[in-house]
Amino acid sequence: MFEDLSHLLPLSQAHLYILLALNADDKHGYAIMQDVREISEGTYNLGPATLYENLAKLLALGVITEVRGSNTGDDRRRCYRLTGTGKRALKEELARLNRLVARLGNRKVRAREDPA
Repeated sequence: MFEDLSHLLPLSQAHLYILLALNADDKHGYAIMQDVREISEGTYNLGPATLYENLAKLLALGVITEVRGSNTGDDRRRCYRLTGTGKRALKEELARLNRLVARLGNRKVRAREDPA
């Protein structure tokens, strides 16, 4: 049976980057911020307030879960992990974006001149 992900999609840019950062491994907040910067090639940066606000939203949606000390050996450090729902949402969002790119790749991009 397929889970309805319509309430999660499309993902916001922050949610997409956070889920991409967590796709390979559990991470703590600072590591997520570093991965987002790397994944986006420096074009998207999450500050601590924005990161933790979005982590709280993703936790409430059941897309990620909190795990203590995962991969760090430090039980005081909060780490985050994708849930099954999170993995499915990320997969669906990436498929949607691939379809968009493929569809737009067939169109000519024309620059509009703004009337002066």
